[in-house]
Amino acid sequence: MAHKVRFRVNLPHGGLQPEITATDEGSARTLDALSGRERAVAEKFAAGMTYREIGNALFIAPTTVRTHLAAIYEKLGVRTKIGLAAYFAGASSAQPAPSLSGAPPVLAIFPIECLNSDERWRRFADGLSSDITIDLSRYAGLPVIAFHTMKSLGSKPADFAADGKALGVTYFVSGRLRADDQRIRLTIELADAGSGVSLWRERYDRPAEDIFALQDSLTESIINVFAGSYGTLATVGRNAVRRKPPASLRAYDFYLLALEQHTTFSRAGNAEAIRLFSRALELDPTFANCWAELAYAYSVEACNGFGDDMLTSIEKWRAAAENALRLDPTDSCAHACLGNVRACLGDLEGAERAHRRAFEYGSNHAGILTLLAGSKVLVIGDPAEAIPLIERAMRLNPLAPPWYFGMQGRILFVAGRHEQAIAALRRSSPESPDVLMFLALSYMATGAAGEAARATARLRAEFPGFSVERFIAGYPVTNRDALLAIRHGAELAKLP
Repeated sequence: MAHKVRFRVNLPHGGLQPEITATDEGSARTLDALSGRERAVAEKFAAGMTYREIGNALFIAPTTVRTHLAAIYEKLGVRTKIGLAAYFAGASSAQPAPSLSGAPPVLAIFPIECLNSDERWRRFADGLSSDITIDLSRYAGLPVIAFHTMKSLGSKPADFAADGKALGVTYFVSGRLRADDQRIRLTIELADAGSGVSLWRERYDRPAEDIFALQDSLTESIINVFAGSYGTLATVGRNAVRRKPPASLRAYDFYLLALEQHTTFSRAGNAEAIRLFSRALELDPTFANCWAELAYAYSVEACNGFGDDMLTSIEKWRAAAENALRLDPTDSCAHACLGNVRACLGDLEGAERAHRRAFEYGSNHAGILTLLAGSKVLVIGDPAEAIPLIERAMRLNPLAPPWYFGMQGRILFVAGRHEQAIAALRRSSPESPDVLMFLALSYMATGAAGEAARATARLRAEFPGFSVERFIAGYPVTNRDALLAIRHGAELAKLP
C-alpha cells in the first residue's frame, strides 16, 4: 500500500497551491508515463500559466498545448489543475528536489481592493492583480502564489496569518484602488506575512485616459520597483540575510548577497559575486536564475580583464548561460548573456536570435532592456534602437542602479552625445574599468584633455589587466560604428 503524504505544492514558474493529499509511489510512477514535452506542459499548466504563455515558453502553438493536456489528463486520470499539481508534489515528496533546502521566500498577491462600486473598475482591479502576479513570478525570481488561489481564499491582509502559514508565504502584497473618469489612484504595500509589518508602500496617481495602456503602465512600474537586484524584494531579503548566522544561509540567501556584489562591477565585487553564486549553486544546482547571473558575472570578468585568461572566462560564461536555459528556457537574462557570448565566438546570427528571445521574455523588465540596449549599440543590431530602450528602462525603474547609467553612458558616447555620456557615466560605478574607459573617451571627444588624462592614468594604475582590445574582444564589440568610435577615441586618449 502506498504511503500517504501531505505537502504544500511549490511549483516552478511561480505556481503554488494549497495543501492536498496524494500517494508518493503512485504519483512518481504515473509521472514516468509522460513524455518530456508532456511533463514540461503539465508543470507549466499546473503552475498557472495560460495555453498561450506555455506555447511561447516551449515554442509550440496553443492548440498543441491543448492536445498535450488532453493526453496528460488521460494518462494521470485527473480533471483539474489541483489534481495535476498533486502529482508533481507527490513525486517531489518521494525524492526531495535539491532546491527545497534553499528555496527562496514565497510571495502572495492579494486581489487589489476596489473602492468603487462601478463593475468596470472591479474588473480592472482584478486584471491588474492577475498581471502583477504573473509578471512578478516571471521576473522577480520568487515563487508567487497563483492569483486564482489567492482569490478563492477570500481572506484579507488583516486575517491572512493562518492561510499564509499554510501556504508558506513570506511576504504579501496588497493594494487599494480608487478611480473615476479622470484619474486612478492606486496604493500598493509590501508586508511581512508573519508579523504583518509594512516593509514598503507606494502610491501611483495616473490619468484614466486609456484603461488598457494604464493597466500595462501600472503593472510595469510595480514589477520593476519590486524586481531586480536593487528592487524592494531583494533589498528586504538582503537585510534579513544579514541578520542570520552565517552557517544558516540557504541558496537564495547566497544568491541575494551575490547580486549585491555583482552590481558593483569592481574586480573584488565581481570575484565575490562569482564565489557566492557558485556557493548557491552547490546548494541548489537547479537554480536557473543563479546560473544566468553567474554567466553575467563571467562576462564582466572577460571584458574587464578581471580573470587570468579571457578564453577561460568566456567558456565559463557560455556554460553557465546554457545551464540556465536548460533549466528555464524562458530566462531572459540567460538569453541576453548567451547572445553576447555567441558573438564572442563569432556566431552573430545566433547572437541575434538569443537577443530576440531575451526581448521576447523580458520586454517589460528594466534590467533586461538595459542589457539589450548595450548589446544593440556595441554587439549586433541597430544602434539607433539603443537609446529608446535605455530610456524606457529608466522610466520603468525609478530606482535605477548605477550600472544602468554606465550602460547609458556608453550608448550616448557611440551616438556622439559626449557631454550627456559624461553626465551618465559620472553616476555609474566608479570602480569599473569600462566606465573609466568610456569617461576617458568622452572627455577626449569634448576637448577636456586633462580630465581624459586623469581617467586614463587611473585606469592604468588600478586595472593593469585591462585593455581596450580586451574589452572589444570580451564584450564583444562587433558593431562597426561603435568599434571605430572606441578605437579612434582610445588612440587620442592614449588608452592601454
